[in-house]
Amino acid sequence: AREEAQDLAMSPLATRAFGSGNRDRAEDPDPYRTCFERDRDRIVHSLAFRRLKHKTQVFINPEGDHTITRLTHVLQVAQVAEALAAAMGLNSALAEAMALGHDVGHTPFGHAGEDALDARLEGGWVHSYQSVRIYEVLEPLNLCAETREGIARHPWKINPPPITPEGWCVRYADRIAYLAHDVMDAMRAGMIRAQDIPTSVTDALGQPGSKWITRLIQSVVDYSVSNGHVEMDPAWFPIFDELRDWMFVHVYKSPEQEKQARAAHRVINDLFDFYLAHPDKLPERYRDRSASLDIQVADHVAGMTDRYALQVHDQLFRPRLFDQPHSGLT
Repeated sequence: AREEAQDLAMSPLATRAFGSGNRDRAEDPDPYRTCFERDRDRIVHSLAFRRLKHKTQVFINPEGDHTITRLTHVLQVAQVAEALAAAMGLNSALAEAMALGHDVGHTPFGHAGEDALDARLEGGWVHSYQSVRIYEVLEPLNLCAETREGIARHPWKINPPPITPEGWCVRYADRIAYLAHDVMDAMRAGMIRAQDIPTSVTDALGQPGSKWITRLIQSVVDYSVSNGHVEMDPAWFPIFDELRDWMFVHVYKSPEQEKQARAAHRVINDLFDFYLAHPDKLPERYRDRSASLDIQVADHVAGMTDRYALQVHDQLFRPRLFDQPHSGLT
């Protein structure tokens, strides 16, 4: 009855839920939840999702209580994606499930960790593909194909783009959320001031805060409803791109962040080399013996939280440094 009610209420473009969903392994339908609601709930209760609370978003191994972590980022993306989907009559449960699972494959130390692993593996390494691998192989949840597809293709660098309109909601939600909260984090850290932000950005969006998210959501909804597909109003793209480029110069690639990134590369590479040389030290719980050793090592290292990676690195390498200072990422 709920599926039928949703079908009548949703846009013709929306992805419909049916029975137990399009899964690799057949299941009986849930008596009360749609297939995408089940996916959402499985992701929230997974171990990989739980580990996000101690993974970096931008600032590595942050000490501040209010600094965004990978977990709070994912929750904010889910909120924005659900808001976009609901406003456009799409399947908000599917958008929410995709958003909640989109970053579970991320490495410790954010994009610095991803870059380090990408350089170590033939063919490269992408966190969104790792997110799908976790839920297909390492912590198999038998998610619907639509959920996995949206998770895999959420990054803007991935082509082809998402197939479903809900997947496009997650693409836009990810960028809207991270630009808005990264600016606030950088201001709290003293890296930038509100008056430093390009005036073309603040003239369009106002001062940093919740108004940014509201206006960017509206730009996607209004343009999409008028044009029959999910897209941000192209008039906003130059502002969006200017803010992102400015953030790369002043925050993401700042001297302090680059220093932290070099240290993160060192930790990731040291751990990778150690487990390649000592495969017997890989934990059995998430070990996929059907994969090559370098993939098994990447599975383990990518699954670490920031603090666990630092802890293991200290245990393995601090005795060799003797009296050299070594505390955290230095």
